[in-house]
Amino acid sequence: MSECTPFIKGIPDKDVKFSVIIPAHNEENYIGECLESIAKAAQPFKNQVEVIVVLNRCTDRTEEIAQSYNCVTLKNEDKNLSKIRNAGALLAKGEILITIDADSRMTENLLSEVEKHLVSNQYIGGGVTGNFERMSLGIVVSTMLLIVPLLFKYGFISVGVFWCYKKDYQAINGFNENMLMAEDADFAKRLKEWGKKNGKKYGTIKNGMITSCRRFDHYGDWMLLKRPDMILAYIKGTNQKAADEAYYDDQAR
Repeated sequence: MSECTPFIKGIPDKDVKFSVIIPAHNEENYIGECLESIAKAAQPFKNQVEVIVVLNRCTDRTEEIAQSYNCVTLKNEDKNLSKIRNAGALLAKGEILITIDADSRMTENLLSEVEKHLVSNQYIGGGVTGNFERMSLGIVVSTMLLIVPLLFKYGFISVGVFWCYKKDYQAINGFNENMLMAEDADFAKRLKEWGKKNGKKYGTIKNGMITSCRRFDHYGDWMLLKRPDMILAYIKGTNQKAADEAYYDDQAR
């Protein structure tokens, strides 16, 4: 259990500053560390942070762990990360929305950095860069094989963890529910365009997260070199079979 104070359910709507949304499909091995990292980052914002865990077809202890931290939970059956995140956003009370994956961890100062960026009125929102929990040449090559074609399609953007005001999330209709893969890049591009219309920049908070290498551990560090079909599926974004393999089945958990 956390050394930090667990989150508090039932915070009055007016007191919630941040709503952190976590999609979670059978994440009992990872979500505890994710929630622990959020609890530490939330310490400067006592009783102002709610965490919403969207339980996607969970059959393990994910719900039990989330509730032990006093997270808001809801159940969802969609095989669609856009719909899963949007379902969490509908419940959010906070003026600032943050999305993070259950196998990632935010750094201690991330929420403070998000607040600083947004209150400056220079940024519409943005993404976060970070580090894998381990690194190898294969991981670098696989990552670049995916990033380069997405860069040509979506432009210079950061993904990882998203942050923006809820009103701006709603203005761009959240995540595109027609996208099954690369929905994060699509969201970033549309948020960036919305910011440009409003005279604001798309921001990047550097070194704000650590993410799991579980897919590399399972499939091998050179996995995308061996799977050009998967790269094409990310570029297209609508291949349900590839999306099920990458996200919605239990192979890498």
